[in-house]
Formats: sequence, structure tokens, C-alpha cells
Amino acid sequence: METLQFKTEMKQLMDIIVNSLYSKKEIFLRELISNASDAIDKVRFESIQDAAIAEDNTDWKIKLIVDNEANTLTVSDNGIGMNHEDVIENLGTIARSGTRQFIENLNRAKEEDRPDLIGQFGVGFYASFMVAKKVTVVTRRAGSPGEGVTWESDGSGEFTVEPCEKATRGTDVIIHLKDDEKEFLSDWRLRSLVHQFSDFIEHPVTMDVERTEGEDDDKKTVIEEETLNSRKAIWLRSPSDVSEEEYNEFYKHLTNDHANPAHAIHYNVEGSQEFRALMYIPAQKPAFLFQNETKYGPSLYIRRVFIKDNCDTLLPPYLQFIKGVVDSADLPLNVSREMLQNNAMLERIKRNLTGKILKTLGELKENENEKYISVYKEFGPILKMGVYTDFEQRDRLANLLMFESTATENGVFTTLKDYVERMPEDQKDIYFLAGETRDKLAISPYLEVFKKRGHEVLFMIDPIDEWVVQGLNEYEEKPFKAVDKGEIEATETEKIQAQEAQEKYSDLLSALAAKLPDVKEVRLSSRLTDSASCLVVDDAAMGAHLEKLLRQLDQESVPQSARILELNPEHPAVEALQNIFNANGEDQRIEDWGRLLYDQAVMAEGTMVSDPVAFARRVNDLMVQVAKA
Repeated sequence: METLQFKTEMKQLMDIIVNSLYSKKEIFLRELISNASDAIDKVRFESIQDAAIAEDNTDWKIKLIVDNEANTLTVSDNGIGMNHEDVIENLGTIARSGTRQFIENLNRAKEEDRPDLIGQFGVGFYASFMVAKKVTVVTRRAGSPGEGVTWESDGSGEFTVEPCEKATRGTDVIIHLKDDEKEFLSDWRLRSLVHQFSDFIEHPVTMDVERTEGEDDDKKTVIEEETLNSRKAIWLRSPSDVSEEEYNEFYKHLTNDHANPAHAIHYNVEGSQEFRALMYIPAQKPAFLFQNETKYGPSLYIRRVFIKDNCDTLLPPYLQFIKGVVDSADLPLNVSREMLQNNAMLERIKRNLTGKILKTLGELKENENEKYISVYKEFGPILKMGVYTDFEQRDRLANLLMFESTATENGVFTTLKDYVERMPEDQKDIYFLAGETRDKLAISPYLEVFKKRGHEVLFMIDPIDEWVVQGLNEYEEKPFKAVDKGEIEATETEKIQAQEAQEKYSDLLSALAAKLPDVKEVRLSSRLTDSASCLVVDDAAMGAHLEKLLRQLDQESVPQSARILELNPEHPAVEALQNIFNANGEDQRIEDWGRLLYDQAVMAEGTMVSDPVAFARRVNDLMVQVAKA
């Protein structure tokens, strides 16, 4: 017998499970039944390639065994089973990435929130310790006769492993119940839990029950095997025959998410290609969604035979938040993993699923807007990936996009379609400004002339929005225009005023350009009405916000685009500087004030000034000059 220690993170997790998560303890049965079902699916799949793996035992079954005298509940399956190495790896650690983050999230969560984290993070087998004072696992790997293993632990920090004889393949999980958990020995309670959590499991979940036959003196007690779950795969039923509650319960079984989904998409395709799909739009982000190693995609079945979880071949990455099941009637049962990556039939299913999901999202936007906005807040950033990765669906994706704008209240979204419909006749472009938050963008000097003209500006505050605009380029033949890049087209009246101002300020602008080597050009602004200065870049150059994003991604080699300093000719500070220049073109204040206007524009851009000490000195000098005047 070996006595081994749980790994450190496993100890922390066990302590949290045992001591803090009792309010939804009944989920342990769902987790064990799901594990047993997965084990059977795996042995069925392997037996397609190697019939000997089945060991002439294809009566696939999950059995609940109640022993009132021993106070134990056993969940038994004839699935793939485990060998010695599997037991240590799977039952001594959490065999998944992100374990430390999982622990940290559990520790941060309020006590009343923690039960939801179980489903969210998939505690699985370890949930048994919520009701068990000890758990014994007796298992044997398929294809290894006689080589059984017994694993046992009370969850306190160590476990034992020893060889044993086991005639059949599969796994028996024996729950030695705590004295106050005897409700899980009740036939009625077990039936109820299986119906609630595991009714759609493909394999029968059975239990031996006592029945009384005969009457009076002829009465006798017999033991019958009762199947507790309906077993009919919900995706094979007609959508009209499935209730919302059934959809919700299957979603929870499928995802271990305790929240109901936002929407279910249930349909079948017939004709040259046949498949059935039940897809879900979740209501909230699952853990680890945006990590690089995140697995995604629906579960793939072929004629109800499980083939693969997380079949990412069936969905594009920008729909990785979608959960569900696809059951094909056409694919061969012996499909290999290589074939999954290069199968034209799967590619057709993918296009169909993608189109159906995007169409459904569009219908939600039109008919159930509040629900759509809730989904969009959760998954909008990842949905936007499709704009620059999926040319075929780009127009449909563009219609799903939503942004806040100068015309909406804080937290309220508008669509591109609605924006275009509101555009004045004289407006040719879709104006936008990218940045970190709406609050910062709303007070930006770049908006001043657009507010004056009554032109709406979209706020793009998701980091991915910079790439979204590049991917779209235009919408309904209206090009996108960043309000902090290039020149802003002036009205006829403004052009006349600009020409007069240019004649007045021309020499000052040339002098400032010579004294400010950090800028490419100094010119008068057509976008400022209240502020004195701002920095812009050419239309084709990279903006300040995108530069900052790329540097945050450790791309320190990103060159800074040449800035253009724009001055507001009607601002008192600029007029005062012009007066100084007229009086004495060599006055030191011209350079000092010019640098102040530049630094002020740098800060308005959202960038730190390169020399804060010099900036502070110039501000102090200006204060002294004003005080003496």
C-alpha cells in the first residue's frame, strides 16, 4: 500500500470543499454520474478501434448501490476505468490548467457565492467530500484484466493506493456518508436528483429497488432494477416537445454552469447532409474563457455515439463562448482526430452552425434587445474577433456590433445601423474615438467641433475595437473616421475663417515648429472650439491609443507616430502667444508657452509628458508672470 500526499493546491481546494460549500452539496451526484458517463463514452470510442477493449461487456450502465447498514452510496460504471498511474494523476491533483486561479477565486468569493463556483470551475469528483467522511475508489482499466487499483482518502491531506483484484473493467466510487447525510440513501431522494441533474445522460442510471408482489399471505419482496433517467437525448427530440426547464437543466448538465442560459438554439438539418444541433448562448462568461489554452466547441456525436468534447472544428474562435451538442448522421464512426481537422463535411456543418448562431443573435437584438445587450456585454469583445477574421460573415457581424456614443447616455448602446440613420445629410463619415473608458473620452478635446456641429461620435473602449475598425473599414458605404487622426473637413464658413487665421498665425506656427522638434508640424485646428491645443497623427498613421495597447502587449519596439500639434486660433492662450510673437519674435516665452501647449496636448491624448519636472517649472514660471502682470 502507498500513502501519498495531495498536492498543495489540492489540499487548499479540499479544505474549501469540505468546510465551506454545503448549501448545494447534492451536486456531488451529478458530478459522479457525469464522470461515469464520460468513462463509458471513452471506452465505447476506443472499442471502435480495438474491439478487445469492450471485453464482451457492452451493457453500458451506471449503477447506484445503496447499503444502509454500511451507510454507503456507490456510483458504479463499466467505463474505461483507471490504472495505477491514472489514479494518482486524476485523484491526487486537479489535472487542469488554472488551478491556482481557481483557488484564488474561491478564496475571494463570498460564502453565499461559492456554490456557483463549483459548477463554474468543475470540481467534479472532489465534490464527494461534501457529504463523505471517506471515499473509496475501486477501478480497473479496460483491457487490463486483474490489474485493479483501490484508492482511498478521508480528504484530510493524504490518500492511499494499493493493487486489488477486480473482475470487471470500470470504476466504483464508494461514498462513506457522514452521519448527517443519510438522505442520500433514500430511493426517493436519488430518483429526484437523477431526474433533476442527469435525466439526459445517454446511458441508463439504474438502482436496485425492493418491490412487494402478491397479496396478504402470498406477499413477497423482490429486487428489481429500475432505470432512473429518461435517457432520450434532448437534441433528438422535437423542439416543440422540450420545455424551457428541460433546456436549462441539460445546459447545466452539459456545462456545469448553475445559471440558466440566455438562449437555446435547437434545430436539425436534413437533405444532402443530416445533423442535429442544440446550441446554447450562455448568460455569463465562464472561467478561463479568454485564456489561450481555453478549449471550446460543441460536443460531437455520431448517431448518439460520443466522439469528442470541445470540437473546435465546428465553430470559429469568435464563437467560442457557445456551448452545445452536434449529432451527425453522416460521419463515419471511426472518424480520427486527423479527419476532424480536415473534413469537408465538418466544414459545411461549421458554416451552417455559424450562420444559424449569428442569425439568432440578430433576432435577439431586434426582438429581445435587453437580453441581447446582456449577452453582448459578456461576449461582445470576443464576438468582435470575427470582424477581421471571418470575411464571409463580416456584414452580419457588423450588424451585431454595439457602441456607446456622444448621443447615448452612459451605459446605453447604439448600433451602426442606427448611427447611420441618424447622420445629418452633410456628414460623410462614421466618426469614432478609441480610448480606455467612456468617461475619459467624453471630455476629450477631440470631440469639440463634432458636438458643435451635432455630429455623433462612437466611443470604442474595447481594446479590440482598433482592429474592428480596420477590419470593417466602412459600413453601408460610410467610411470610418477617427476624430484624432488626419484633418477634419471644414464647412464653407469655417474655410473662410481658417484662411484668415492662417494669414494671422502663419509666422508663429513656423517659429513654434522650429522650437518644438518633437512634432512633425504645427498647424491651426478645425476640430477645437474650447481647448487650446491637441495632438493628432496622419490618417494612415497609428494612433496614440493603439500604440499604447501594443506596448502593453510587450511590443516595446512599436515606433511612435509623428505627432502634429494643432492650435485653436480662437483660444485666448493662443492669441496671447501671438501678441507676444508680434511684439518680440525672440521672446523666450514663445518657446516656453509653446511647450506648455504641447505638454497639455500630450496629456489630453492620454500620454504622460516626457519631462514632468520641466513641465511643472514652466507652469510655475507662467503663474509668476501672470501674478506680476
